Amino acid sequence: MLRDSFSTEEPLGQALRRLAETATRAIPDADAVTITVMTPEPPRTVAASDEQLVDVDEKQYGANRGPCLESARTLQAVRAVVGEHRETWPEFESAAEEHGVRAYLSVPIVLPASGRSDAEHVGSLNIYSYTAAAFDPFDEGLMRLFTTAACATISSADQWQRSREQIKHLETALVSRAVIDQAKGALMAVHACTAEEAFAMLVRRSQHDNVKLREVAQDVLNAVVRL
Repeated sequence: MLRDSFSTEEPLGQALRRLAETATRAIPDADAVTITVMTPEPPRTVAASDEQLVDVDEKQYGANRGPCLESARTLQAVRAVVGEHRETWPEFESAAEEHGVRAYLSVPIVLPASGRSDAEHVGSLNIYSYTAAAFDPFDEGLMRLFTTAACATISSADQWQRSREQIKHLETALVSRAVIDQAKGALMAVHACTAEEAFAMLVRRSQHDNVKLREVAQDVLNAVVRL
C-alpha cells in the first residue's frame, strides 16, 4: 500500500527517548530527562529516561502551573530548586519531593521561524537532579543543543504524520471511486443505461436517503452479490 513507504520511520517517542537518555549522560548532575510536547494536543510527556519522574511533569500539566509550563510561557529556561516555590508551584513541589528531586531545569523547544510561518513553541526539555546545586548557565547552553535536536525530531515526526494522514485520505478516495465505478457498471447492466444515467441514479439515491455516495454504491454492490 501507499503508506508502506513510511512504515520504517522511527516512532517519535522512541527517537525522543534516545535523545533524553543521551542528554542525561551529557549534562553534569542530570539524573533524568523528560521531553514535553505541547502541540497540537495539551501538554504531554512523550519520552523519559526515567518513567517514574513523568509524574512530576504530569502534576504540572494537571495544575496548569510549574517550571515546565513557566518555561513554555516565557520561552526562557527556568531552573527550580525544590523547596523554594511552595506557594507558587505547590503541585510541582509536592511531586518533586515525593520522588527525591532537588533541582529541575526546563528549557523550551522552539521551532524556528520560516518564510511561511512564525517561530512556534513545540515543547520543553526537562532535566531532574537529586542535587540541589545542580545546573548552571553552562548547562542551560548545553541543553540548547539538545533542544535543537528535539525540535528537528518533533518537526520531522509532525510532517511524517501529516503525510500519513494525506495518504490515508487518498487511499479512501481511491477505494470510494472504485466502489462507485463498480456500482455504475452494475446499474448500466441492469437498466441498459449510460454511465451518466447510472451515476445520476446513485446521486438521487444518496440525496434521498441522506447518505454518502460511497455507501449507496456499496449497497448496490451488496444487492448484486445477494442476487
